[in-house]
Amino acid sequence: MSLPVFVHPGPFDGPVVLDGAEGRHAVSVKRIQAGERIMLIDGLGSFARVLVTATRGKDELSGEVEEGGVDKQPRPAVTVVQALPKAERSELAVDLATQAGADAIVPWQAERCVARWAGPKAAKGVAKWEATALAAAKQSRRTRIPQIHEPVTTAQLAELIAGKTALVLHEDSAVPLREIDLDADEIVLIVGPEGGIGPAELQRLTDAGARAVRLGPEVLRTASAAMVALSAIGVLTGRW
Repeated sequence: MSLPVFVHPGPFDGPVVLDGAEGRHAVSVKRIQAGERIMLIDGLGSFARVLVTATRGKDELSGEVEEGGVDKQPRPAVTVVQALPKAERSELAVDLATQAGADAIVPWQAERCVARWAGPKAAKGVAKWEATALAAAKQSRRTRIPQIHEPVTTAQLAELIAGKTALVLHEDSAVPLREIDLDADEIVLIVGPEGGIGPAELQRLTDAGARAVRLGPEVLRTASAAMVALSAIGVLTGRW
């Protein structure tokens, strides 16, 4: 059985102390006790298996590192550009993409998005996605926590994908994902809103170098599309 995971800034080269919010989660929520083992990650690929030697109060434990290392960065790295879903599906999209291995997630204010992030709402939305990615990474035993970027407009997205391998999931595309050359250091995976990507918007992205691809015969919800695409990419490349 895999060990419970907690985030620690490192380094993992000697005795460690886990405190703060993660320490409280370990001691007060998970009820970790001396003699048990946990996994610490720094969110950037480094990890350590730790034997807990003592707990103090409600939010601190100490332990000894038994072994550690650094997980290799997957190739290709996959950045998911996620059109803003409706509120009830917003965090679900991030949760599923994180479980499936997204390396970074970019919120996209597509033209047909019902949700709108502006001003303080944008900062609040990014914070929620960061918290969701953190929880999903720990739950799925990842050593790397996907970075959540600031939201982008379609114009900014066109600039972002310039010169990169960018794939737009689109139900009307005649090109299946399996026929795409995925031999790249990074892939940008673009997921549209529930209402779909408008023709003009799609044209702007393809003019910037993106390619429209079909994921499969079914039309997926925006919250689950990235997870399915990441799974396919995992099988078709050396990620899995």
